Amino acid sequence: MEIFCKRIKELRLESGLTQKRLAEILNTTNSAVCDWERGRTQPDLQTLTKIAVLFGVSTDYLVGLSDD
Repeated sequence: MEIFCKRIKELRLESGLTQKRLAEILNTTNSAVCDWERGRTQPDLQTLTKIAVLFGVSTDYLVGLSDD
């Protein structure tokens, strides 16, 4: 889970998105995004897929199964 926290935050910042804006795009709450970045919770599979598509990466990359 630590890798996911790091990667989602890096991707969000590289894209110039705030937590609030990412939450709006994903139709979730700001606190959910904050919790993901702090490692408190993880998104469900559907949301994880949306995140991957949004940032142009694979779900494997997001969860640390791939470095590409």
